[in-house]
Amino acid sequence: MPRKTVVSLAVLAATASVLIAPTAAHAALVTYCVGEGGAVTVPNDLVVPAGESCALAGTTITGNVRVAAGASLVVQNGTIRGEVEIANDGYLDATNTTISGGTVLAAGGFGVFIKDSSSGGVTLRPKGSATVEGFLFVENSTVDGVVNAQVGEVRLDRLTRVTGNVSTNGAYYTDVHDSFVDGTLSVLNNSTGSVVCGSAVQGRSTFAGNRGGVQLGPNGSLDGCASGGYFNRDVSITNTTGGVTLDDNIINGQLQVSGNNPAARVATNNRIRGGVVGDTAAAGAAARSAGGTSRDATGDDRAAARRDKATGAADAKGPADL
Repeated sequence: MPRKTVVSLAVLAATASVLIAPTAAHAALVTYCVGEGGAVTVPNDLVVPAGESCALAGTTITGNVRVAAGASLVVQNGTIRGEVEIANDGYLDATNTTISGGTVLAAGGFGVFIKDSSSGGVTLRPKGSATVEGFLFVENSTVDGVVNAQVGEVRLDRLTRVTGNVSTNGAYYTDVHDSFVDGTLSVLNNSTGSVVCGSAVQGRSTFAGNRGGVQLGPNGSLDGCASGGYFNRDVSITNTTGGVTLDDNIINGQLQVSGNNPAARVATNNRIRGGVVGDTAAAGAAARSAGGTSRDATGDDRAAARRDKATGAADAKGPADL
């Protein structure tokens, strides 16, 4: 090949490499967030590094999000088009935000707080050897998928809707207040029981092996609430310790109660279309009481403290390099 042709090809190749080389702003496949971010679009995955805090307002993230160990992500008026993974001692706080994918809290994760938002399914992994009992608090939001928790505190509240099943096994408690579950509700082996008040469950409801009791409707010992619930299928409550109370509920199917200690107390104001099968205490209206101390307060305090700490740390770092 003539020398002139060889030189020309070399120059052309060098020029092409310059033209197609990505700029620094778009070269990375991951954006790291430390500090505060505003109404911008992150064109890839976002990571909050270990021990750091990221506070976003009006931000769109086109990829997935990872909150590393000990890190916190607080999002307001945002959009996350991928999934969110939260590592041990990590925290996610989302308000007025759309999360298209699922959210997963790893073993030992601190918690997930979702308010006035929408999300894909939410999973809380078993804590294993970790000492942290995580939580999932959802308020006035839609979970388009399933909720599956095997650890910690689970509360669906204030007109939250879950389009799939809700299943907890080995959680600390599972409470559903003024909310809607389109699928089944399964609460197994919760250490301080379960409360369902003012809510509707379309699928079968199963409560088994719970310690601390099960309260469906008001006037129980676990939590204060104003009204009973609507259960469109059978309700089964078995092998419960700490007491079972049902007050002011509508059950379209059958109520099955067995192996509970003490026996379930079923008030006469319940409307159970399929009848009651199993052992119950003497029939009668539920004893009126002030109700238990609300469990909401303790959980809200935990979430608020972590949120305040995260936003303060992000503010101290200044603008994030998004």
